[in-house]
Amino acid sequence: LERTVVARTAEIVSQKEEVEKQKEIVEEKNQDIMDSIRYAKHIQDAILPSDEFIEECFEDAFVLFKPKDIVSGDFYWVKRKDNKVFFAAVDCTGHGVPGAFVSIVGNNGLNRAINEFQLTKPGEILDKLAELVIESFKQQGTSEVDDVKDGMDLALCVLDLDTNTLEYSGANNPLYILRNGEILETKADKQPIGSYDNRKAFNTNLIG
Repeated sequence: LERTVVARTAEIVSQKEEVEKQKEIVEEKNQDIMDSIRYAKHIQDAILPSDEFIEECFEDAFVLFKPKDIVSGDFYWVKRKDNKVFFAAVDCTGHGVPGAFVSIVGNNGLNRAINEFQLTKPGEILDKLAELVIESFKQQGTSEVDDVKDGMDLALCVLDLDTNTLEYSGANNPLYILRNGEILETKADKQPIGSYDNRKAFNTNLIG
C-alpha cells in the first residue's frame, strides 16, 4: 500500500509538472502573439494621418477613433493635393487582425487613386478603389469563386479650399452635415467597395 501511495504521489507530481510546463508554453506563445499584434498596431498607426497634419488641413477639426480591438478594421484617411483636401472614414469587413489587413489594402488604394491615377472626383476615386481592391484580392490562376470577397464601406469627401465647396461620394455610408442646428443627410450609393454583383459607377454629390 505504501509503495502504491508513493507511486501515485510521484505520478501526480509528474502530471503537475507537465501541466506547469504546458502552461508556460501557452503563456509564452500568447505573449508572442500579443507582441506581434501590438507591433501591427504600431504599423497601422503609422498609416493614419497625424493630428498635426489634420490641423494643417482644417481650421477646426477633431477625430474620434475608438477601435474595438488593438488593431482595427476601421481607419480614417486624409490627403491634401494643391487646393483640395481629401478625407474619408472607412469601415472594412471584419475586425481585429483580418480587418487590419483589409484596411492596409484600402489605404493603399486611396493613395494610388489620387497619386498614381490623378483622380480628384470622389465618385471616380471610389470607382478606382473598388477596381484596385478587387484586383488585390483576386487570386491569380483560379476561378472567380475562389477570390476573397472582403471589402469596405466608406464616406469620401473632397473639400475645395478656394471655393469652400464639398464633394461627396459614399459606399453604403451616408454623409451627415450639421448646419444651423439641422442635420442634413446625403445618401450613399447602396454598394460596397469590393466584389459586388451589378456594380454601377459611384455618384459624386456637390454640397455648396
